[in-house]
Amino acid sequence: MELELRHLKTIRAIAEAGSLTKAATVLGLAQPALSAQLRRIERALGGALFDRGRYGVRATALGELVLERTRIVLPAVSELQREAARFARTRRDGDRLRLGGTHGPLLGALVDRLADAAPGTTVTTCASWSERELAGLLAEGRLDFALAGVCGSAPPPDTPRLVWEEIAVDPVFVMLADSHPFARGQAVELASLAAEEWACVPGDGCFADCFTAACARAGFTPRRMYETDTASCVHLVQVGRAVGLCRATFPPTPGLTTRPLAGTPLVWRHLLGWHPAGQRPETAATVLTQARSAHAGAAARSDSYAHWLAQGGTPGTGARPRTGRAS
Repeated sequence: MELELRHLKTIRAIAEAGSLTKAATVLGLAQPALSAQLRRIERALGGALFDRGRYGVRATALGELVLERTRIVLPAVSELQREAARFARTRRDGDRLRLGGTHGPLLGALVDRLADAAPGTTVTTCASWSERELAGLLAEGRLDFALAGVCGSAPPPDTPRLVWEEIAVDPVFVMLADSHPFARGQAVELASLAAEEWACVPGDGCFADCFTAACARAGFTPRRMYETDTASCVHLVQVGRAVGLCRATFPPTPGLTTRPLAGTPLVWRHLLGWHPAGQRPETAATVLTQARSAHAGAAARSDSYAHWLAQGGTPGTGARPRTGRAS
Protein backbone atom coordinates (compact mmCIF):
# COMPACT_ATOMS: atom_id res chain seq x y z
CA MET A 1 0.00 0.00 0.00
CA GLU A 2 1.27 3.46 -0.89
CA LEU A 3 0.88 6.18 1.70
CA GLU A 4 -1.63 8.88 0.75
CA LEU A 5 -2.61 12.25 2.18
CA ARG A 6 -5.80 10.80 3.60
CA HIS A 7 -3.68 8.37 5.62
CA LEU A 8 -1.71 11.25 7.12
CA LYS A 9 -4.97 13.00 7.99
CA THR A 10 -6.17 9.81 9.68
CA ILE A 11 -3.00 9.59 11.80
CA ARG A 12 -3.36 13.24 12.78
CA ALA A 13 -7.01 12.77 13.69
CA ILE A 14 -6.22 9.79 15.95
CA ALA A 15 -3.46 11.70 17.74
CA GLU A 16 -5.66 14.76 18.26
CA ALA A 17 -8.67 12.73 19.43
CA GLY A 18 -6.62 10.59 21.83
CA SER A 19 -8.57 7.42 21.09
CA LEU A 20 -9.70 5.35 18.14
CA THR A 21 -13.34 5.63 19.19
CA LYS A 22 -13.30 9.44 19.26
CA ALA A 23 -11.28 9.64 16.05
CA ALA A 24 -13.75 7.34 14.30
CA THR A 25 -16.56 9.73 15.24
CA VAL A 26 -14.63 12.73 13.94
CA LEU A 27 -13.79 10.95 10.68
CA GLY A 28 -17.29 9.52 10.21
CA LEU A 29 -16.07 5.90 10.26
CA ALA A 30 -16.99 2.84 12.24
CA GLN A 31 -14.37 2.10 14.91
CA PRO A 32 -13.49 -1.38 13.48
CA ALA A 33 -12.99 0.15 10.01
CA LEU A 34 -10.64 2.79 11.46
CA SER A 35 -8.69 0.12 13.36
CA ALA A 36 -8.27 -1.90 10.17
CA GLN A 37 -7.13 1.18 8.26
CA LEU A 38 -4.58 2.03 10.98
CA ARG A 39 -3.16 -1.50 10.80
CA ARG A 40 -2.67 -1.13 7.03
CA ILE A 41 -0.95 2.22 7.51
CA GLU A 42 1.34 0.79 10.18
CA ARG A 43 2.31 -2.10 7.92
CA ALA A 44 3.14 0.36 5.15
CA LEU A 45 5.32 2.40 7.50
CA GLY A 46 6.99 -0.56 9.12
CA GLY A 47 5.89 -0.32 12.73
CA ALA A 48 3.29 0.66 15.30
CA LEU A 49 2.33 4.31 15.41
CA PHE A 50 0.34 4.23 18.65
CA ASP A 51 0.39 2.33 21.90
CA ARG A 52 -3.16 1.33 22.86
CA GLY A 53 -4.25 1.45 26.47
CA ARG A 54 -7.43 1.46 28.50
CA TYR A 55 -7.37 5.27 28.54
CA GLY A 56 -6.75 5.78 24.83
CA VAL A 57 -3.75 5.89 22.52
CA ARG A 58 -0.29 7.43 22.79
CA ALA A 59 2.11 7.95 19.89
CA THR A 60 5.17 5.71 19.71
CA ALA A 61 8.57 7.07 18.69
CA LEU A 62 7.74 6.19 15.09
CA GLY A 63 4.33 7.81 15.52
CA GLU A 64 5.92 11.03 16.80
CA LEU A 65 8.20 11.08 13.74
CA VAL A 66 5.25 10.67 11.37
CA LEU A 67 3.16 13.26 13.25
CA GLU A 68 6.00 15.76 13.03
CA ARG A 69 6.05 15.30 9.25
CA THR A 70 2.27 15.74 9.03
CA ARG A 71 2.63 19.16 10.68
CA ILE A 72 4.74 20.17 7.69
CA VAL A 73 3.17 18.22 4.82
CA LEU A 74 -0.55 18.83 5.43
CA PRO A 75 -0.36 22.66 5.69
CA ALA A 76 1.99 22.73 2.68
CA VAL A 77 -0.47 20.75 0.56
CA SER A 78 -3.37 22.95 1.69
CA GLU A 79 -1.42 26.07 0.73
CA LEU A 80 -0.55 24.49 -2.63
CA GLN A 81 -4.24 23.90 -3.30
CA ARG A 82 -5.07 27.52 -2.45
CA GLU A 83 -2.21 28.84 -4.61
CA ALA A 84 -3.34 26.69 -7.54
CA ALA A 85 -6.92 27.92 -7.17
CA ARG A 86 -5.76 31.54 -7.11
CA PHE A 87 -3.57 30.97 -10.17
CA ALA A 88 -6.42 29.34 -12.08
CA ARG A 89 -8.83 32.15 -11.18
CA THR A 90 -6.30 34.76 -12.26
CA ARG A 91 -5.93 33.17 -15.68
CA ARG A 92 -9.66 32.52 -16.05
CA ASP A 93 -10.70 35.97 -14.85
CA GLY A 94 -8.03 37.97 -16.60
CA ASP A 95 -10.58 40.54 -17.79
CA ARG A 96 -12.14 41.02 -14.34
CA LEU A 97 -10.88 42.79 -11.24
CA ARG A 98 -12.42 42.24 -7.82
CA LEU A 99 -11.66 45.21 -5.57
CA GLY A 100 -12.26 45.44 -1.86
CA GLY A 101 -12.17 48.54 0.26
CA THR A 102 -13.04 50.14 3.55
CA HIS A 103 -15.16 53.26 3.84
CA GLY A 104 -14.21 56.47 2.04
CA PRO A 105 -14.22 57.94 -1.46
CA LEU A 106 -11.00 56.31 -2.63
CA LEU A 107 -12.61 53.05 -3.79
CA GLY A 108 -15.08 54.81 -6.07
CA ALA A 109 -12.36 57.05 -7.47
CA LEU A 110 -10.19 54.01 -8.22
CA VAL A 111 -13.06 52.27 -10.05
CA ASP A 112 -13.56 55.42 -12.11
CA ARG A 113 -9.89 55.64 -13.10
CA LEU A 114 -9.64 51.93 -13.93
CA ALA A 115 -12.61 52.35 -16.28
CA ASP A 116 -10.39 54.65 -18.36
CA ALA A 117 -7.09 52.82 -17.85
CA ALA A 118 -8.50 49.33 -18.58
CA PRO A 119 -11.76 49.82 -20.49
CA GLY A 120 -12.14 46.12 -21.32
CA THR A 121 -11.99 45.06 -17.67
CA THR A 122 -15.07 44.41 -15.57
CA VAL A 123 -14.60 45.75 -12.05
CA THR A 124 -16.61 44.51 -9.07
CA THR A 125 -16.32 45.82 -5.52
CA CYS A 126 -16.73 44.55 -1.98
CA ALA A 127 -16.90 46.95 0.98
CA SER A 128 -16.04 46.01 4.55
CA TRP A 129 -15.34 47.88 7.80
CA SER A 130 -12.68 45.30 8.65
CA GLU A 131 -9.15 45.45 7.29
CA ARG A 132 -8.61 41.92 8.60
CA GLU A 133 -11.62 40.65 6.65
CA LEU A 134 -10.28 42.22 3.45
CA ALA A 135 -6.88 40.63 4.08
CA GLY A 136 -8.55 37.26 4.54
CA LEU A 137 -10.44 37.61 1.26
CA LEU A 138 -7.16 38.45 -0.50
CA ALA A 139 -5.41 35.46 1.04
CA GLU A 140 -8.26 33.15 -0.02
CA GLY A 141 -8.20 34.46 -3.60
CA ARG A 142 -11.72 35.94 -3.35
CA LEU A 143 -10.43 39.47 -3.99
CA ASP A 144 -7.73 40.65 -6.39
CA PHE A 145 -6.86 43.93 -4.65
CA ALA A 146 -7.94 45.68 -1.46
CA LEU A 147 -7.78 49.30 -0.39
CA ALA A 148 -7.28 49.50 3.34
CA GLY A 149 -5.59 51.74 5.84
CA VAL A 150 -3.71 51.65 9.11
CA CYS A 151 -3.15 54.19 11.82
CA GLY A 152 0.30 55.73 12.06
CA SER A 153 3.06 53.15 11.74
CA ALA A 154 0.90 50.11 12.57
CA PRO A 155 1.66 47.06 10.39
CA PRO A 156 -0.83 46.03 7.67
CA PRO A 157 -2.92 42.90 8.28
CA ASP A 158 -1.60 39.46 7.31
CA THR A 159 1.75 40.77 6.08
CA PRO A 160 3.53 37.37 5.90
CA ARG A 161 1.41 36.29 2.92
CA LEU A 162 0.32 39.55 1.31
CA VAL A 163 2.01 42.47 -0.39
CA TRP A 164 1.03 45.94 0.84
CA GLU A 165 2.11 49.08 -1.00
CA GLU A 166 1.60 52.51 0.44
CA ILE A 167 -0.62 54.86 -1.57
CA ALA A 168 -0.32 57.96 0.61
CA VAL A 169 -0.20 59.24 4.18
CA ASP A 170 -2.89 61.70 5.33
CA PRO A 171 -3.35 63.71 8.49
CA VAL A 172 -6.57 63.06 10.38
CA PHE A 173 -8.81 66.15 10.35
CA VAL A 174 -11.75 67.11 12.51
CA MET A 175 -15.17 67.44 10.90
CA LEU A 176 -17.31 70.31 12.20
CA ALA A 177 -20.74 71.76 11.51
CA ASP A 178 -20.49 75.04 9.60
CA SER A 179 -22.01 76.74 12.65
CA HIS A 180 -19.34 75.42 15.03
CA PRO A 181 -17.16 78.18 16.56
CA PHE A 182 -13.95 76.53 15.33
CA ALA A 183 -15.20 76.09 11.76
CA ARG A 184 -13.95 79.55 10.86
CA GLY A 185 -10.45 79.09 12.24
CA GLN A 186 -7.37 77.30 10.98
CA ALA A 187 -5.85 74.39 12.89
CA VAL A 188 -7.87 73.25 15.90
CA GLU A 189 -6.21 72.36 19.19
CA LEU A 190 -7.39 68.92 20.28
CA ALA A 191 -7.63 70.13 23.89
CA SER A 192 -10.16 72.78 22.85
CA LEU A 193 -12.57 69.99 21.89
CA ALA A 194 -12.50 68.29 25.30
CA ALA A 195 -16.20 69.00 25.94
CA GLU A 196 -17.36 67.53 22.63
CA GLU A 197 -18.84 64.16 21.76
CA TRP A 198 -17.24 62.39 18.81
CA ALA A 199 -18.20 60.39 15.73
CA CYS A 200 -16.13 58.18 13.47
CA VAL A 201 -16.50 55.08 11.35
CA PRO A 202 -15.65 51.71 12.95
CA GLY A 203 -12.59 49.59 12.25
CA ASP A 204 -10.56 46.76 13.75
CA GLY A 205 -7.18 48.48 13.86
CA CYS A 206 -5.62 50.60 16.59
CA PHE A 207 -7.12 53.97 15.57
CA ALA A 208 -9.52 54.18 18.54
CA ASP A 209 -6.67 53.50 20.97
CA CYS A 210 -4.42 56.04 19.24
CA PHE A 211 -7.16 58.67 19.41
CA THR A 212 -7.73 58.01 23.11
CA ALA A 213 -3.98 58.28 23.72
CA ALA A 214 -3.83 61.58 21.80
CA CYS A 215 -6.69 62.93 23.92
CA ALA A 216 -4.88 61.84 27.10
CA ARG A 217 -1.78 63.73 25.98
CA ALA A 218 -4.04 66.76 25.45
CA GLY A 219 -5.32 66.42 29.01
CA PHE A 220 -8.79 64.90 28.66
CA THR A 221 -10.78 61.72 28.07
CA PRO A 222 -13.34 61.69 25.21
CA ARG A 223 -16.87 61.97 26.58
CA ARG A 224 -18.47 59.64 24.05
CA MET A 225 -17.62 58.10 20.69
CA TYR A 226 -20.32 57.23 18.16
CA GLU A 227 -18.99 54.54 15.82
CA THR A 228 -21.27 54.34 12.80
CA ASP A 229 -21.40 54.55 9.02
CA THR A 230 -20.20 57.63 7.14
CA ALA A 231 -23.68 58.99 6.40
CA SER A 232 -24.64 58.77 10.08
CA CYS A 233 -21.40 60.45 11.15
CA VAL A 234 -22.13 63.30 8.75
CA HIS A 235 -25.65 63.67 10.15
CA LEU A 236 -24.44 63.72 13.77
CA VAL A 237 -21.97 66.47 12.91
CA GLN A 238 -24.46 68.49 10.85
CA VAL A 239 -27.00 68.60 13.68
CA GLY A 240 -24.35 69.47 16.27
CA ARG A 241 -24.55 66.18 18.17
CA ALA A 242 -20.85 65.46 17.70
CA VAL A 243 -17.66 66.47 15.97
CA GLY A 244 -16.18 63.90 13.62
CA LEU A 245 -12.80 62.41 12.82
CA CYS A 246 -12.06 62.07 9.12
CA ARG A 247 -9.23 61.71 6.66
CA ALA A 248 -7.98 64.96 5.19
CA THR A 249 -9.32 63.90 1.77
CA PHE A 250 -12.93 63.84 3.02
CA PRO A 251 -14.98 65.31 0.14
CA PRO A 252 -16.72 68.70 0.40
CA THR A 253 -20.14 68.21 2.02
CA PRO A 254 -22.92 70.79 2.53
CA GLY A 255 -23.16 71.94 6.12
CA LEU A 256 -19.72 70.59 7.08
CA THR A 257 -16.24 72.02 7.44
CA THR A 258 -13.06 70.02 7.92
CA ARG A 259 -10.12 71.47 9.79
CA PRO A 260 -6.66 70.10 10.65
CA LEU A 261 -5.76 69.22 14.21
CA ALA A 262 -2.85 71.30 15.49
CA GLY A 263 0.38 69.33 15.60
CA THR A 264 -1.07 66.47 13.52
CA PRO A 265 -1.55 64.06 16.45
CA LEU A 266 -3.05 61.36 14.18
CA VAL A 267 -2.16 60.16 10.69
CA TRP A 268 -3.67 57.56 8.38
CA ARG A 269 -1.77 55.45 5.85
CA HIS A 270 -3.67 54.38 2.72
CA LEU A 271 -2.55 50.95 1.46
CA LEU A 272 -3.18 48.72 -1.55
CA GLY A 273 -2.84 45.00 -0.90
CA TRP A 274 -2.79 41.85 -3.02
CA HIS A 275 -1.52 38.28 -2.96
CA PRO A 276 1.73 37.99 -4.96
CA ALA A 277 0.86 34.54 -6.30
CA GLY A 278 -2.43 35.73 -7.74
CA GLN A 279 -1.45 38.85 -9.68
CA ARG A 280 0.68 39.69 -12.68
CA PRO A 281 3.26 42.40 -11.87
CA GLU A 282 1.99 44.64 -14.65
CA THR A 283 -1.58 44.45 -13.34
CA ALA A 284 -0.47 45.30 -9.81
CA ALA A 285 1.58 48.23 -11.13
CA THR A 286 -1.41 49.60 -13.06
CA VAL A 287 -3.82 49.36 -10.13
CA LEU A 288 -1.27 50.92 -7.75
CA THR A 289 -0.62 53.83 -10.13
CA GLN A 290 -4.34 54.48 -10.51
CA ALA A 291 -4.89 54.25 -6.75
CA ARG A 292 -2.24 56.90 -6.13
CA SER A 293 -3.75 59.09 -8.84
CA ALA A 294 -7.19 58.65 -7.27
CA HIS A 295 -5.83 59.80 -3.91
CA ALA A 296 -4.10 62.80 -5.47
CA GLY A 297 -7.38 63.81 -7.10
CA ALA A 298 -9.25 63.49 -3.81
CA ALA A 299 -6.63 65.61 -2.04
CA ALA A 300 -6.87 68.31 -4.72
CA ARG A 301 -10.65 68.55 -4.26
CA SER A 302 -10.31 69.26 -0.52
CA ASP A 303 -9.79 73.01 0.03
CA SER A 304 -8.86 72.52 3.69
CA TYR A 305 -6.26 69.89 2.80
CA ALA A 306 -4.79 72.04 0.02
CA HIS A 307 -4.61 75.02 2.40
CA TRP A 308 -2.96 72.90 5.09
CA LEU A 309 -0.32 71.72 2.61
CA ALA A 310 0.26 75.28 1.40
CA GLN A 311 0.87 76.34 5.01
CA GLY A 312 3.68 73.79 5.28
CA GLY A 313 1.80 70.75 6.53
CA THR A 314 3.63 67.49 5.91
CA PRO A 315 1.49 64.34 5.93
CA GLY A 316 4.54 62.06 5.89
CA THR A 317 6.09 59.79 3.31
CA GLY A 318 5.97 56.42 5.07
CA ALA A 319 7.97 53.45 3.88
CA ARG A 320 7.94 51.94 0.41
CA PRO A 321 7.62 49.19 -0.49
CA ARG A 322 5.51 47.82 2.34
CA THR A 323 5.64 44.08 1.63
CA GLY A 324 5.11 41.30 4.08
CA ARG A 325 7.68 39.12 2.39
CA ALA A 326 10.43 41.70 2.68
CA SER A 327 9.94 42.00 6.42
